[in-house]
Amino acid sequence: RTPLSSTREHAMAEPSAIAAFDQHEHDHGQCVRDAVATAEAVCARDGAKLTPIRRRVLEIIWTRRTPMGAYEVLDEIGKERGRVAPPTVYRAIDFLRAHGLIHRIESLNAYVGCPDPRARHHGYFLICSQCSASAELTDPRIDDALHAGAAEVGFTIERQMVELSGRCPACSGGA
Repeated sequence: RTPLSSTREHAMAEPSAIAAFDQHEHDHGQCVRDAVATAEAVCARDGAKLTPIRRRVLEIIWTRRTPMGAYEVLDEIGKERGRVAPPTVYRAIDFLRAHGLIHRIESLNAYVGCPDPRARHHGYFLICSQCSASAELTDPRIDDALHAGAAEVGFTIERQMVELSGRCPACSGGA
């Protein structure tokens, strides 16, 4: 699959956890490099610029294996660059979200990298209540059911966020 697969191809995909619970024993460095390369391709496609601060915020969010709050990102950047104004980080986060490169986990007021930002999609977040690891699940059947149910009652969905709390495979003993 190419870095910029079509939306139609993504929409037809089988259900999958596109960010698996691999946080416990996984060399995450390649994931971070892949996320940056994909971000560069997405920005080139969109005619947007992945500035050094935007790139660094993306790397920091991807380096962390659990959802990360904006002030945690700010602290990490501050360790590297000295004092950075909060709006600088918030603008970078807003840019990354607008281009689908990261997602906001609303229940945690935190952010995670999007493992497949090449096509817009609705993710469903599985969040471990024990270790905070998260995985993004995509399933066109869920999308279809939600939209059909809303349409039946005359409701128009404007924003969609589904978060499920439970235990990841490592915390539940692999069950």
